[in-house]
Amino acid sequence: MRQPHVDDFVRLTRDIPELSLHRGEVGVVRSTWFAPALAYEVEFHPIGLDHQTRALVLAEQLEVEEGSLFENDQLALT
Repeated sequence: MRQPHVDDFVRLTRDIPELSLHRGEVGVVRSTWFAPALAYEVEFHPIGLDHQTRALVLAEQLEVEEGSLFENDQLALT
């Protein structure tokens, strides 16, 4: 699996309870940090909240979302 890049959609593979973020939530990579370890600043828009949450997330906590995030929605409409 490839590493995320800025503007990629990514999915959390682990909960981050202190930020009310749950495994499976999708966010957008906004920046990459290289020190002291590789990490990504990801912007999430949690359902039910009227604000965004930005989190610094390690690579092993994310997976890149390939393809359209709306693919299943389109299938349901046909």
